[in-house]
Amino acid sequence: MSDSDSRLAIYTGSFDPLTLGHLNVIERSSRLVDRLIVGIGINLDKSPLFTIDERVELVSRVTAKYKNVEVRKFSGLAVHFVRECGARVMIRGVRPLTDIAAEFTMTIANRQLDPGIETVFLMADGEYAHVSSSLFKQIAPLAGDAELARFVPQEVIDAVRRKMKPAK
Repeated sequence: MSDSDSRLAIYTGSFDPLTLGHLNVIERSSRLVDRLIVGIGINLDKSPLFTIDERVELVSRVTAKYKNVEVRKFSGLAVHFVRECGARVMIRGVRPLTDIAAEFTMTIANRQLDPGIETVFLMADGEYAHVSSSLFKQIAPLAGDAELARFVPQEVIDAVRRKMKPAK
C-alpha cells in the first residue's frame, strides 16, 4: 500500500517527557490509522529536560509495541512537518478545557498555513486529564517511583532518575 493509499496521521508535540496521556493518544490514534508518525519537535516556550534525540529514543522505545507507529524529530512548524511526511491529518491530544483555546487558535493558524491539512482532536481518557509534562517535571524530584508511575511510563521514570542523579 502506498502512502497515498494509506491512512496516515501525524501526532506532534515536544513530549518532554512522554506522559501516559500522550501514550493514551498514541495508542488510540494507532487504531484509527494505517500509519501514525509521532513527530517530536521543539517548543520554544519551554526549557527541555531531555534533548530532542533523547526524546526520540524514549518515545521510540515506549511505542515499539505499536507496529504502525514511527517516531521522527522535526524542526520548524508542525504543519510543514505534516506535509513533508505526505500526510493530510494532524492528531492533537487535548486534556481539560484549558487546552482547547490554545489548540483552537493553533488549528486556525494551521488552516491558514495549509488548508489541505485537517486537525483531529482526541480527548485524553479521564484518568489522564490532569497529566502534563510540566506537572511531571515539577513533582519528579520530590515523588517516589510508584507515584511517578501514575504520570509516565517506567522507561521515562528510569531516564528521569538518571538525568536528575547528582554528579559525583
